[in-house]
Formats: sequence, structure tokens, C-alpha cells
Amino acid sequence: MKMIMSTETFVYVTYIATTPEKVWRASIYGELTRQYWGHVNVSDWKPGADWKLVADGGKQTVHVVGKVVECVPNKRYVVTWADPSDATVSSKHSRLAVDIEIVDDMTRVCVTHDQLTQEMQKEITNG
Repeated sequence: MKMIMSTETFVYVTYIATTPEKVWRASIYGELTRQYWGHVNVSDWKPGADWKLVADGGKQTVHVVGKVVECVPNKRYVVTWADPSDATVSSKHSRLAVDIEIVDDMTRVCVTHDQLTQEMQKEITNG
């Protein structure tokens, strides 16, 4: 089966009344992530390390896997993103970047999902 890469890029931006450090901790270390999204990000966050998105509903189900591409504490992280069944098929991986910055008295969080396959584009579009 031939995978066709999409030219689509999905960008989600939100502003939060907190510090970049708190956004970072919530995203990377998970207590708030678990509380609001029901999952945790699991990695040692070193470039090249494995990364996975794990549901925290008691079963520890892995929903997404990838590799850490870049990690700058309190500012930015980039991971590859794939279904666990496609973990070894790099052509089925997309990329997710999270950029965190101060804007006035808020913290801007920009989530960019790119390098999408048509299949992944459909998944991201559907939330």
C-alpha cells in the first residue's frame, strides 16, 4: 500500500493565564494532563528517546507512539506520532511540535501537527 503525504498542517493555539513552566510540567509530567485528558506522556525527553501517549484508565493502554525529536524545557518539544501498530513504519509517522512562549501576561501554547499521511490527517481532523 502506498502512503501519500499530505501538505496539510494543523495548528492549534491557545492562551493560558499561567507560566510557561507550569504549562511545561503539565504537558510533560502529566498530573494535569491526566486530570484533563485522561492520559500521560511517557518519555525521558532526550532527543532520540521513545515517547508514548498512555491512557490512564487503569489499563495503561498505549494510544500513540513515537520518538523525541527535540526538547527545550519550558519552550518546545517535538515528537514523531504514530499508531502503535505502525511504530516501526516511519512513513506512517507524522510530527507534533508544541511551542510555549510568554505573550503579555499569558502563556501561548502552539501545537503544530504536520508531515501527515492521508490516514493521519483524517484522524487529526476528527480530533
